[in-house]
Amino acid sequence: MEYIRRLIDKTIDIYVDAFGAIQIKGPKGCGKSRTARERSKTEIAFEDPSKRRNLLMIASIDPKAFLKNEMPILFDEWQDAPAIWDMVRYECDINRHFGSFYLTGSSSKNVETAHTGTTRIATIEMLPMSLYESSESNGLISLKELFDNPDLNIDGLKSDLTIDDLKFAICRGGWPLTLDSKTKEAQLSLARSYFKQIVSVDISKIDGVKRNPELAAKILHSYARNIGTLVKKNTIYQDVQSTMNYSSDTINEYIEKLKELYVIEDISAWYPQIRSKKSLRSSPKRMFIDPSIACAALGLNPSYFDKDYDLLGHVFESLVFRDLKAYSSAIDGVMSHYHDAFDLEIDGVLHLRDGRYALIEIKLGSKGIDDGIKNLKKVKKLIEEANQKNEVQIREPDLLMVIYAGEYAYTLDGVKVVPIGCLKD
Repeated sequence: MEYIRRLIDKTIDIYVDAFGAIQIKGPKGCGKSRTARERSKTEIAFEDPSKRRNLLMIASIDPKAFLKNEMPILFDEWQDAPAIWDMVRYECDINRHFGSFYLTGSSSKNVETAHTGTTRIATIEMLPMSLYESSESNGLISLKELFDNPDLNIDGLKSDLTIDDLKFAICRGGWPLTLDSKTKEAQLSLARSYFKQIVSVDISKIDGVKRNPELAAKILHSYARNIGTLVKKNTIYQDVQSTMNYSSDTINEYIEKLKELYVIEDISAWYPQIRSKKSLRSSPKRMFIDPSIACAALGLNPSYFDKDYDLLGHVFESLVFRDLKAYSSAIDGVMSHYHDAFDLEIDGVLHLRDGRYALIEIKLGSKGIDDGIKNLKKVKKLIEEANQKNEVQIREPDLLMVIYAGEYAYTLDGVKVVPIGCLKD
């Protein structure tokens, strides 16, 4: 299969001129090894069964022997040979190689190393494919341009994605291997297999502690039921404990391991000084790294959403979060959310490393767009009023945007209304 350039490649292009080695982390199956392989002259694959024994022996006795190979060198599944990390770090320190090493491997194994690799080894997180990377978004509207040019004319631009296309994309997920499958059913099967692998193998493999697959599955089922909401952990505990006899501490330990596996994530709340601290809700938003895992946890296929548009709205939000994180990755975008005791809610807040940020509402259809625009304007007004009262000024949002599952893009009252099928980095 021909290599499809990923959004993370833009970040790697920068880092290869500043760091000797680059470690690519992220969920299994998101394309880490393929991206690193594209840039390497030599690949040392520790998981290759025909070479594994010899490679591990060399790594334990004389890891510097691998330096005889042509650079850049990819060490895939390097965690199986922890000495590789310290060897690479030392080599980068002594000989100042730039862009000479790539370290990739399973997210299901934690390894302790003698040194952190700071200033020598850059660590980059990779996500599953966005809709633009899978060629489903036509990319007519650039997120960067929306930030850079407030007057950007997007009116009339049209998405090619139907709601049925989005239902399928949500259930299939952003897994590169699905692009090789010839049928839709085969593409959908990957997420289901991925889910089974997480609960039956990865949850135990991450640190060598045997864990109950049924408990892991039950936790993911609860997270999936509550995807995109601000439910407290007690709700997750109660969901599990309704049918299984496990302590909250044990359930929480599983949750933390699932986060380390890049399966679930909690989106933090944004705390602007526009309300009293007591009126701000601090609960994180429960999300998955890819919405397809949530669908697999619930046993759903695209046709299920024909009758449940409420849940579709929540998993669509997870899809949008995934894509926004990918589109802003080159400028260190960080996603959060806003919700106060007066039920004023902003689905997403995207902060960039230069201080700029966007307030974003996410809507499935056109019906909720007007309400979304009102919410965005309310928060913007709260910030303006707070700046009039306080000596410490709060930066006003640089972009107000509604992202939805519809067809046409337009601007209304200073708010950009953007179909997810038009967006790119």
